[in-house]
Amino acid sequence: MEGIKKEELLQKVMMAEYRTGKAPMKMMTMALGSCLGIVLYDKETRTGALAHVMHPSWKNVKNNTNRGKFVDTAIENMISILSDAGADVERLVAKIFGGARMFDHIVGAKGIVQIGSKNIVAARNQLARLGVPIVVERVGGDKGRTIVFDLSNGSVLVRDVDGNEEVL
Repeated sequence: MEGIKKEELLQKVMMAEYRTGKAPMKMMTMALGSCLGIVLYDKETRTGALAHVMHPSWKNVKNNTNRGKFVDTAIENMISILSDAGADVERLVAKIFGGARMFDHIVGAKGIVQIGSKNIVAARNQLARLGVPIVVERVGGDKGRTIVFDLSNGSVLVRDVDGNEEVL
C-alpha cells in the first residue's frame, strides 16, 4: 500500500487503553485474562475501536481517571469518537473477548467471584443500554487470549495461550 508504512497498519492496544481507527488498520491486544477486549465496528464506514479494559465501572475504583481502564467509560468514549469520525451508532456491532477466571487453579480461589465475570456482565449491560448488539462473544474459561481486529472487514482473529486460533 503506497504511502502507508507496515507499522502504521497494526496498532497495539495496551491494558487500560482503547483506540479507534479506520481500514486498512488492524488493532491488536494481548494477554486478555480477566480483562475484556471490546470491539466496536461500523461495516459501512469501516471504522472501529478496540478497548482492553480491566474493571466494570469507574465508580468502584479510587484511581479512576484513566477512562480506558473501565468497561462503562471506554465504551462511551469509543462510541463518541467513532460517531465524530462518521460511524453511525445505529450500525455499530460489538464483539467481546476475555473475562476468564484466571485463578481457579489456586487453592481456595474456587467459587470466588472474579473480576472477569463482572467485566462480562458490565459489557453486556452497557452495550444493551446503548443499543449496540453483541454479535460475537468468546468470554469466560480459564485461558488468556490475544486478539487482532481487522478494520477492513470487521473480523477478529482470536488466539488462546495454547495456540488455538479462530477468525470471527
